[in-house]
Amino acid sequence: MKKYIIMAEEGEKSLLEKARAELGLDLSDATLVYTGVGAINIIRSLQGLDREAELYNIGYAGSANFDLGTWVEVTEVRLNHPNVTYEEPVLTLCTRDDIRCTKAVCYSNCDFVLASEYRDCVFDMELAFIAALGFTHLHSLKYVSDNLSLHSYHELTHGVE
Repeated sequence: MKKYIIMAEEGEKSLLEKARAELGLDLSDATLVYTGVGAINIIRSLQGLDREAELYNIGYAGSANFDLGTWVEVTEVRLNHPNVTYEEPVLTLCTRDDIRCTKAVCYSNCDFVLASEYRDCVFDMELAFIAALGFTHLHSLKYVSDNLSLHSYHELTHGVE
């Protein structure tokens, strides 16, 4: 089965070594794909991939309460729309028993989240759109870069946009 690492930006590449060292995750046999940030970039970058391929989305995420530097293996993903309520599917992801880290939900957004009442979760800008494309073997590991602070995110990522 073909294996891919999906990252939004090249500046996140250092997370691969961190995931190997801290989580024991070896993805040296995977093809690295940079998508760009957001839904349109995700769709354009990934629409041609085999839906049966094994995907690992690895990237930075914010959290209202997880400590900075926490690794989170995402169990399910939803869109974050705090101002309206409507029914939509909850998208479940693959997890691995050999990866020992926090398990949590990810909420994807179209913009950086600066405040939220949601706790014990992470926020990103790509995962729900990746999952909505229908990949059957999708994993996601998020590294908490900030506690909903754009300034802290930029400090940690050294300018990754």
